[in-house]
Amino acid sequence: MILKEFRELRRDRRTVAMLVVLPLLLLTIFGFAATFTVDHLSVVVVGPGAEQAEQFLTADVLRVEDVRPDADRADAVADLAANRADLAVVTGGSVPEVLIDGSNIFAAQSANVLVAQLGDRVDSEILFNPGLDTSWVMVPALIGLILTFIGTIITSIGMVKERAAGTLEQLAVMPLRPMDVIVGKIAPYFLLAAIDMVLVTVLGRALFGVPFRGSVWLFALAGAIFLFLVLGIGVLISTVSQNAGQAIQTAILVLLPQILLSGMIFPLDAMAGGVRWIGYCLPLTYFIQVSQGVMVRGAGLDSLWLPLVVLTGMAAAVFGLAIWRFRASITPRRAVAR
Repeated sequence: MILKEFRELRRDRRTVAMLVVLPLLLLTIFGFAATFTVDHLSVVVVGPGAEQAEQFLTADVLRVEDVRPDADRADAVADLAANRADLAVVTGGSVPEVLIDGSNIFAAQSANVLVAQLGDRVDSEILFNPGLDTSWVMVPALIGLILTFIGTIITSIGMVKERAAGTLEQLAVMPLRPMDVIVGKIAPYFLLAAIDMVLVTVLGRALFGVPFRGSVWLFALAGAIFLFLVLGIGVLISTVSQNAGQAIQTAILVLLPQILLSGMIFPLDAMAGGVRWIGYCLPLTYFIQVSQGVMVRGAGLDSLWLPLVVLTGMAAAVFGLAIWRFRASITPRRAVAR
């Protein structure tokens, strides 16, 4: 019996991956990424005394990204809203003013420590999230997590169950293209996830006072693109799974890194370089950038176009691969049916 179980386990590659890859993944993530200490803070310096003020920003944690003597406080606020810096130093007054981006809680906390050390030599203000409320940054991220959950686990399980029930074999003999079948199958999940996105957004504002400062249409566009992407991942998972158990195992392997390495829990800036680049390859990372930018900072398309373009490219690639895999999985059945 023991030898029999080992033989079956050897043939079940997904279970072996769960037993071997998942512990290594968790060890790597929590060893290199599980830290809340931000190693550096990006700074912009504006105002008439910007060049002189830069000389005093010598702390190891500070990294001056831009010095603009001809800019003013409004330009500094715009830089923070566009997520081009963690804090801005505005010169020209009796004392320099430090503006802190409160939507990045861990960076804001580190910046607060530095400002406290300077005492009354500077004025400071936390923008966008003055109370540093965790819910203000978690709710936009949770919206992406809910969409990811529905797209990967629910969709993949639903399509695998239909394959087991023989429904896909029936569709294979009908005059439908693989794209038609996939779009028809994911449409209910798309509608359900869209409703969930609206509900979570409304409840987040009502229960936790999370602001919504940006464009509703930009937020809806990002949500539609991201949902299209994660539904494609769910379809792709279903094409390589024979049953619901395999679909769940594969979905967990896809879902877990997105939760831990997307910046939702641990700040990307605090991760080791190699692990951080994994985070930049994950779709949830870019949706969080858009959702937090629109809801908390009121950012517009001019500063969020890059994550939107990345999400669009990922969606096209993943959905194209899912259609190709789905076509390959039903082609033999079409031949048999004919």
